[in-house]
This record gives sequence, C-alpha cells and structure tokens, in this order.
Amino acid sequence: MRDLAPEIHRQRLVVEGLCREPISAASISAYLSQLSKSIDMVELTEPVTHQSPLYGWAGWIHWETSGAHFYAWDQPRLFFSVDIYACKPFVAEAAVELTREWFDATEVVYKEF
Repeated sequence: MRDLAPEIHRQRLVVEGLCREPISAASISAYLSQLSKSIDMVELTEPVTHQSPLYGWAGWIHWETSGAHFYAWDQPRLFFSVDIYACKPFVAEAAVELTREWFDATEVVYKEF
C-alpha cells in the first residue's frame, strides 16, 4: 500500500486473546484507562462501553493522538480483540503485556503494522 501521508506517523497494533472468565464493562473501562498510561497516551474522554445482545461488549477510548477499540465475546468462546491506532510512537510490547496480564489471558496473539 502506498503511504499517502508519510509525514504523519501512524502505528497500529491488534492484540487478541482467550481468557478464563467473561469480561465486564468496568474491567474494559479500567483497562482502557490503564492502557493509556502504559503506552503514554493522553485521554481526551473517559472510556465508553456498550453491550450488544448478539455480539458482546465493545469499548472505546479517545486519545489526543487517536484511540483504541476493545471487543469481548462470551459466546461462542471467551475471546477479546483490541485495536490500537496512534499517531504517536508507542512500545507495542508494553500494550501486549498489559493486555495479557489484565485479562489473565490463557493465550495471546498480536500483530503490529
């Protein structure tokens, strides 16, 4: 893909995992705030969460330099997916380790691009 804005830094990280217990709205909100601190992002809004009766929980946080989305399923398995997008460099490994520990994940995979 051709970079249409090479002067604008963009960094993306997707982290997915399996967990032992369902994830609550309170846990998602607290995680997104802690994620902001862990990768040195400035929160512009408090985290927002919403539950879909069909698909589970979603959460979002807005940062001065972009934001992050979080999704959690109870069915067909206990699974989560985090999508981080930032226009400021961050240490991907810090986000991955926080996520693994926060949700007591039994397995985590990630991709940075």
